[in-house]
Amino acid sequence: MPERRTVATHCPYCALQCGTRLTRERGVVSVRPDDFPVNRGGLCRKGWTAAELLEVPDRLRRPMLRRGDELVPVGWDTALDTIADEIERIRAEHGADAVAVFGGGGLTNEKAYLLGKFARLALGTSQIDYNGRFCMSSAAAAGTAAFGIDRGLPFPVTDLSGANAVLLAGANPAETMPPLMQHLTGDLIVIDPRRTPTAERAALHLQPAPGTDLALALGLLHIAVVDGVADRDYIAERTTGFEQAWQRAVAWWPERVERVTGVPVRDQHAAVRMLAAAERAYVLTGRGAEQHGDGTDTAAGFINLALALGLPGRPGGGYGCLTGQGNGQGGREHGQKADQLPGYRRIDDPAARAHIARVWGVAPDELPGPGRSAYELLDALGTENGPRALLVFGSNPVVSAPRSAHITQRLSCVDLLVVADFVPSETARMADVVLPVTQWAEEDGTLTNLEGRVLRRRRLQDPPEHVRSDLRVLHDLAVRLGEPGHRYPTTPRAVFDELREASAGGHADYSGISYARLDSGEAVHWPCPGEGHSGTPRLFLDGFAHPDGRARFAAVEPRDAACDTEFPLTATTGRLLAQYQSGAQTRRVPALTEVAGEVFVEIHPDTAARAGLADGMSARISSARGSAVARVRLVPTMRPDVVFLPFHFPGAGRANLLTGDALDPRSRMPEFKASAVRVEPEVAG
Repeated sequence: MPERRTVATHCPYCALQCGTRLTRERGVVSVRPDDFPVNRGGLCRKGWTAAELLEVPDRLRRPMLRRGDELVPVGWDTALDTIADEIERIRAEHGADAVAVFGGGGLTNEKAYLLGKFARLALGTSQIDYNGRFCMSSAAAAGTAAFGIDRGLPFPVTDLSGANAVLLAGANPAETMPPLMQHLTGDLIVIDPRRTPTAERAALHLQPAPGTDLALALGLLHIAVVDGVADRDYIAERTTGFEQAWQRAVAWWPERVERVTGVPVRDQHAAVRMLAAAERAYVLTGRGAEQHGDGTDTAAGFINLALALGLPGRPGGGYGCLTGQGNGQGGREHGQKADQLPGYRRIDDPAARAHIARVWGVAPDELPGPGRSAYELLDALGTENGPRALLVFGSNPVVSAPRSAHITQRLSCVDLLVVADFVPSETARMADVVLPVTQWAEEDGTLTNLEGRVLRRRRLQDPPEHVRSDLRVLHDLAVRLGEPGHRYPTTPRAVFDELREASAGGHADYSGISYARLDSGEAVHWPCPGEGHSGTPRLFLDGFAHPDGRARFAAVEPRDAACDTEFPLTATTGRLLAQYQSGAQTRRVPALTEVAGEVFVEIHPDTAARAGLADGMSARISSARGSAVARVRLVPTMRPDVVFLPFHFPGAGRANLLTGDALDPRSRMPEFKASAVRVEPEVAG
């Protein structure tokens, strides 16, 4: 490598995918922000410290094989031969679906694509899903139903800069993606049970009880119609299903909504007035609104509001979802979801199966059908009819999965657990085989950010000597399982060229996007059907993606809330500025752990006093599923009936020890954001 090298690339964290310039000089890597449209020269604390990931002391540098209670270093041939032999044994005894794959929303497009292909051809299994099911699935299901296509933001991030009003439902970008805040210069309406840093900047903060967001969305739609600010011409010309949706919303008058949600009537009216009066307005949802057992309906409720106001598909307005993980958009487009094939095709669509089979050189009936969703897959591990082996790429379900203690137990029941990672995550420590793989600055590839823009990740430096790329791992395993090597390319460009062909004609059509175009600096948003096409930065301007060109209202209503006297409080979970996802990466960066290095529970002072708790004490937070231990932080702006825990921390501080197994019936999203709990002092000893 040259003494000094600089590359233009992107931050390894969230879906904003801020532009950065990495420089390696005399063995030291530095990060500087680039003047990229989404971050405009800004970076958050995580982005500034991202280079420290490359040199963390416990970086995985050799394959590891479990011998007794220990993981010991071995050579690559030993590790891969062990995996292949065990897979062959398990398939022979229990069938192809006894081997499962769990992917991640941080994998590049190339990795996500080849992982799905590997699962369905080399393993022959239907059992593949990924951690994005825990992140984006409800908004994706609602967006697809409403618009015929799912893209986090169907417009460029920069369009938000001209908005007069933006409603943020369950989103806290001031902590989760701070550079986005420079685009949110108009009046903010923030819906969040906590007084977050984003809510602090809002012109109006609506503070509903967790799990009541759908009732609030219906109430806002009710006000828009009754107060006469709904865009009747737009509804008639560009949508269907309004009357059915209105029949549900008519029963949610403001006073009833206040009783259910706690949001005052005056604030409900103020929110609708602000959106209706704005020349340019947007409605955006995040995990707080979506990670519920009715998350798809909740996202649909906010889409209904946006449609009633005539926002989607018009310049200066729209609905969007703030995608979370770095490749949360691309990761769900190319085949690592249980029900999906590349190009955002449905796996149960005969035409889609025929197209992908042709690209892969197999017969359509050789492709498996739909498999289990993420939680259901993990829950089935080691059971009589469930998978007996699991291969994990880019995920840490011991911390990130709901009902964490139960899922950890299920992981311990499999015959073979393989984890490919670059740090020894909590899941990797449980594995039978650990494979050390490249990380962001050591690899080329593409990612797709929250606005559907396809981006180039560029390699700055070589990985450590015994570290391999995920693509090489998949190739080597596939060959050992009897597949032809050419079917699994090991270079990102070759994989991407095949991905382009596989995606052609699908909703997420990348066929006109090439490395050459991206390397020239061209900004290309999918769909881009053909090399002469300029891409589609703004969807729906001429019509929605349904055959009739119209958007669909959804007839939705809230579930009845249960009252639990044993667990009288509601725990909600979320993210912190200085940590990311399960924390496996960021908890290894000293500058970040100095700011947020341990789990805490936010609680109203009056609620704490009734429980015998004081600031700084250790509290036990218990639900019907389990309990977590956290240090108390008294926060006067909290609702007295709500407590908050960040979910980045392992061990006894895992917030997901409290969460349960309720799933959205359509998206299969777990209910992370509302768990009935009680709090009490933690007894030492």
